[in-house]
Amino acid sequence: MPRRVNRLFVAFVAAILLAAVGISIARAADSDLSVNVRLLAAARTSDATGVERALKEGASANARNRLGETALLVAIKRNDEAMARTMIAAGTDVNLAAVNGVTPLMAAAYGGQVEMVKTLLARGAKADAVDHLAKNAMTYAAGEGCTEVVALLLARGVSPNAVYHNDLTALMWAAGNGKVDTVKALLAAGAKPAMKDNRGKTALDMAREGHHTEVIALLEKA
Repeated sequence: MPRRVNRLFVAFVAAILLAAVGISIARAADSDLSVNVRLLAAARTSDATGVERALKEGASANARNRLGETALLVAIKRNDEAMARTMIAAGTDVNLAAVNGVTPLMAAAYGGQVEMVKTLLARGAKADAVDHLAKNAMTYAAGEGCTEVVALLLARGVSPNAVYHNDLTALMWAAGNGKVDTVKALLAAGAKPAMKDNRGKTALDMAREGHHTEVIALLEKA
């Protein structure tokens, strides 16, 4: 009987210890979750102090919200360059995309954030990544008329005649949106105005559809 009692006692103590360990692990997990949530909440409100505090408390630089956005991507979308640089310095993967496939480079290109595009490219951001709309950094920059970003991507080796979704080119995106300076930059880089999309339309056709007079004149001369 004494041996049986001892075994029962040992088993009881072991169960208590295991439960304690389980509680500690659960609390640690909850703590990690909480600090990551605080990091993302601070990024969403451009709270630089809150972001730095959360990082010091162990928040993951690659934590993502329900949309799959990192604090880096959130900061870029808010045009908060200082916070974006904080997250890059903290080690955020610059190629982590949101659920919709948008990467930090695409967001910076769309917003015409020239210095941020330079930084992301220097950190290894992939210029050829595409989102769920089959768009990438070049098509966003060209369509928005972000000429300096287009120039950076061209300098990075992106072809001015690269063909994207629906056989569209950067020149077509710029022409269709009436982006005169971007059209000029692409033509100067060797973009071919005679190329056609999957409907058989050229950049000039698209400029005419949009009644973009200056772009029409440029392409007619080209």
